[in-house]
Amino acid sequence: MNRIGFIVSSLLVLLALLSSTLFVVDQRQFGVVYALGQIKEVITEPGLNFKLPPPLQNVSYIDKRLLTLDSTDTEPMLTLEKQRVVIDWYVRWRVADPSEYIRNVGLDESAGANQLNRVVRNAFQEEINKRTVRDLLSTKREALMADVKREVLEVVKGAKPWGVDVVDVRITRVDYVEAITESVYRRMEAERKRVANELRSTGFAEGEKIRAEAERQREVTVANAYREAQKIKGEGDAEAAKIYADAFGRDPQFAQFYRSLDAYKASFGKKSDVMVLDPSSSEFFKVLRNGGGTGPAKK
Repeated sequence: MNRIGFIVSSLLVLLALLSSTLFVVDQRQFGVVYALGQIKEVITEPGLNFKLPPPLQNVSYIDKRLLTLDSTDTEPMLTLEKQRVVIDWYVRWRVADPSEYIRNVGLDESAGANQLNRVVRNAFQEEINKRTVRDLLSTKREALMADVKREVLEVVKGAKPWGVDVVDVRITRVDYVEAITESVYRRMEAERKRVANELRSTGFAEGEKIRAEAERQREVTVANAYREAQKIKGEGDAEAAKIYADAFGRDPQFAQFYRSLDAYKASFGKKSDVMVLDPSSSEFFKVLRNGGGTGPAKK
């Protein structure tokens, strides 16, 4: 039993020792083999690889993919006309030479990102100091980003290369600082209110003009209608008078009798009507005194 246990233990130790000498490099990574703290080998191709067991040799991994560094600093920058602006930017970069990267930057991607963030910010500050706000918002922004990329590449590929490649530098937002932004918004709001009030005043004046014109047209229409009505009425009255005159002219006594009847009808329209006259001497009762005839009155 002791012999079997010894064999099993020996096999487990050998397996552990063998596993410590094998490592796999992913296609998205660089494998860096260290021997006593020094870089022994850099493996760029994916697959299974061998090394000495620790502590003789160790392995670490660095991402070889295209990485994105986004700005996190909200400190304002000064433009050529001394305007304080805040910009958001991002950088696309990758580790190109793991050996130089580890010697001059650090052991992982975060070290490179921290140093690259500082270099990119300084480059943006230098270039923005040379430009106006209009330049930042116009097509000249492309030239700004190209100049920043050039300055960053000069730093990372200088006397002590970082072993990185900067692919692109882009600005995503340019804005005034919060205090200036609020002032701009208030001015914009005041301007919109002024335009709105001007439009309301113009609309009210136009409405009054339309209402006045409609009122004038109404008065003219009513006056014309009244004039036409009076004209027609006058023509009707004249025609009626002519007809009456023609009819009464044929028999004046009948006309006088007919008019007297109309007068009686108008005077005694109600039972309560009372008229105090002397029938014997009043011309008003002349027809009655004649007995309803049309001849001379009886004595």
